Amino acid sequence: MPTTAVLLIDCPDRKGLVAAIANFLVDNYDANVLNADQHQDAALGLFFMRVEFETELPCDDAQFRALFAPLATSMNLNWKITFPARPQKVAIFVSHYLHCLADLLHRHQTGELPCELALIVSNHESARPLAEFYGVPFHFTPVTPATRQAVEVQHLELLAANNIDLIVLARYMQILSPRFVEAHPLRIINVHHSFLPAFTGAKPYHAAFARGVKLIGATSHYVTEELDEGPIIEQDVTRVAQSDQLPDLIQKGRDLERLVLSRGVRWHLAHRILSYANKTVIFS
Repeated sequence: MPTTAVLLIDCPDRKGLVAAIANFLVDNYDANVLNADQHQDAALGLFFMRVEFETELPCDDAQFRALFAPLATSMNLNWKITFPARPQKVAIFVSHYLHCLADLLHRHQTGELPCELALIVSNHESARPLAEFYGVPFHFTPVTPATRQAVEVQHLELLAANNIDLIVLARYMQILSPRFVEAHPLRIINVHHSFLPAFTGAKPYHAAFARGVKLIGATSHYVTEELDEGPIIEQDVTRVAQSDQLPDLIQKGRDLERLVLSRGVRWHLAHRILSYANKTVIFS
């Protein structure tokens, strides 16, 4: 069976990059390129590329690294090779709002999210029935100010024991510590409404409705130590009708949250995202 791989590259822009990479793949692996996409940031002088290829010759991580290293060094390439045949292991963290969790579980069941859902973690019991219905192990870990640090240690141990590749915060209403984030760089995706910084607090939709906003939106992003300041992956908006009431605003907002989170997760699983300068390149 052919081996399929995805090669992600970012580097200083220069002539000959595409040709050099394509020639390497053909010369060393007789590769068939299935998809190739590239982007240039002219302001920063950077080049980004994603190549998905297949080969019938032996190809694994260690072998590819040994062969590709000389070219990568000579052209100053930052790069990553992945093999989609191995499904990534995903953990979902959720609190008491379940719309994003339900959407992710359904999309996974229908094959839209090719991964292994290894566990669901929640500080509320309300998510347990959904987890049990879809057959995903559920871990109830209530959090109080006094137990926050101990619970986080428990979470870190749980993630390590299950070899988790990606953590999805499906409306998880707890702030992660810098230690937690540092342990999973660019491997935590969060979702929130796009009212920030205009409407903060526990009831942003109520505040936005009172202000009479005409557009509402949602954002998915990677989590960094700066709260809600990580690289943006996806955003979407919808218009507020004059007849919309508060429940309509909340429903529209939740629909957007479902969409932007699932897109972000799907693109991450497909290795379609490169992050740089606190923003992202999303390859087609």
